[in-house]
Amino acid sequence: MKARAHVYVSGLVQGVFFRSSTKRMADRLGVKGWVRNLQDGRVEAVFEGDREAVASMIEWCHRGPPDAIVEKVDVVWEDYRGEFKDFKILY
Repeated sequence: MKARAHVYVSGLVQGVFFRSSTKRMADRLGVKGWVRNLQDGRVEAVFEGDREAVASMIEWCHRGPPDAIVEKVDVVWEDYRGEFKDFKILY
């Protein structure tokens, strides 16, 4: 079953390679979508793919890369759209 999740990650999540690590993990799991930094210090991402892989991405976001200190992960499940060809870092 395909799924889509819109995720906001709070804490020390910028300047710790969160975006590049998220892309690496998404590519490994075959998840499509994007990740970007927000001006308020959070990281925002959209994940699409098999529900299990999307759930694994969300679980990974609770830890993040080694130097991240994740305080909160907000997840909004959305209808799958199939709009992405790959996973990108947005700037």
